[in-house]
Amino acid sequence: RNYENSLLLKRVRIKNMKLIIHDLSKEDFNNISENLNEEDIIICKGKRINKCIRCFGFWIKTPGECVIKDDYNKMGEKIASCDELIIISECKYGIYSPFIKNILDRSIGYIHPYFTIRNNEIHHKSRYKKQINMRVYFYGDNISHEEKEMAQELVKGNGINLNTKTSDTIFVKDILTIGGTL
Repeated sequence: RNYENSLLLKRVRIKNMKLIIHDLSKEDFNNISENLNEEDIIICKGKRINKCIRCFGFWIKTPGECVIKDDYNKMGEKIASCDELIIISECKYGIYSPFIKNILDRSIGYIHPYFTIRNNEIHHKSRYKKQINMRVYFYGDNISHEEKEMAQELVKGNGINLNTKTSDTIFVKDILTIGGTL
């Protein structure tokens, strides 16, 4: 555990490190990932993941870390170690795909259980002082205007709750257009 923590602390010092969470196939992601750095963290399907059971253990039992022991229990620390959080998700009825939603549920240890007021709304207090940028790419055929509005509101709310510096929502029909922007 100490070894992992020391690696995480070293990652915090790297400038412009990205955490990319995506639901793309391996082939599709490889087609758009030519501009990534060695230090960037990629979270994708393929490893063992359990669903959030809403036990609040990440606040009570193991602050900042999910009590469910699988390959995604340290998502809060991973978010804290990056400068930019990039999410690539199929737009499903104006929200994230089930895999992305599960990852974000498992990331709630990034914030404290206590509340503060931001933008005249009640949100969780930040666990970390560092603010990150957040970019969300939604892809899919025939995303309706209403779905886009819902997705933009969702990302805006996530950005406020995660206390990000910026939170952008981008809709693409062809995921290959994402490649040059990562």
